[in-house]
Amino acid sequence: MPLLLGIFFNTMAQTAEQRQRHFNTSKHLALQGYDPVSYFDGTPQEGDEKWSHTYLGVRYHFSSAANRARFQAAPEKFEPAYGGWCAYAMGETGEKVKIDPETFKIVAGRLYLFYNFWGNNTLTDWNKNEAALKTQADLNWKKFDR
Repeated sequence: MPLLLGIFFNTMAQTAEQRQRHFNTSKHLALQGYDPVSYFDGTPQEGDEKWSHTYLGVRYHFSSAANRARFQAAPEKFEPAYGGWCAYAMGETGEKVKIDPETFKIVAGRLYLFYNFWGNNTLTDWNKNEAALKTQADLNWKKFDR
């Protein structure tokens, strides 16, 4: 049994390391400090360091203790698609492109984020061809999800 536990913990450490490499973070902080739960309440809110939580190597800030608790109960529900990178770019080119944390869409219970700078809002382009872009983005993300 100790060998099995060792294998389990080594796998968990590798997963956290991979996530730190591939998630859109600054100093291991996801969503530029925005509260991932707040998106599902309709309005993104900036989080506060006093309500932070690290999930598999990626740190999140929350706007309240209640939102942190909601995340801790089901983190996979609240984490952004494609590691928090621009969903449109992941579908169109397979590249990791920065996002505007206030440009987002919830699709089938999943958070998608988009680039929105200098008059280029990729959410608009995503909406024109969402199904195909999502399918391709899912495939493209797999190359980072190792």
